[in-house]
Amino acid sequence: MNSTVTTQATQLLAEYSADHQHPFNRLMHSVCVPLIFVSLVALLWAVPVPATLAARSSWLNFGTLALAGVTLYYLRLAPRLGMGMLAAALVIIPLVAAAAGLPWPLWLTASAVFVVGWVGQFVGHYVEGRRPSFFRDLRFLLIGPLWVLAKLYAAIGIRP
Repeated sequence: MNSTVTTQATQLLAEYSADHQHPFNRLMHSVCVPLIFVSLVALLWAVPVPATLAARSSWLNFGTLALAGVTLYYLRLAPRLGMGMLAAALVIIPLVAAAAGLPWPLWLTASAVFVVGWVGQFVGHYVEGRRPSFFRDLRFLLIGPLWVLAKLYAAIGIRP
């Protein structure tokens, strides 16, 4: 495996990109995919954990465990992009922890963001005239965040 993007990652990102050609759809995904990603971490964070886990750390929960697993997948699939996702995870964790401290339930905020994100994506696909990629292959639910990061890398001149 080379240190950049694996052949599988290149193929998955190209397929995902092919389904997102309209500028409006690309914009909607650039905004909504991160919202959905963070809201999923928050929703999982809100799931009660066994007391033995909760006693170890308030940050050891289903959200951080899922984020760690997804980050490991990204590191294996596309190491440079995976490092970017690791950096994003280090921002997401304190962000969700702060949201958990709001005076209303975390699941409520996360659910609202999740719904808004999906509505935005489906509006983008309506404008595009294409079905979402994950209807063809569920792996694309994990590729969306990597695609957004790859676009960010390209915009700031980092090779994926």
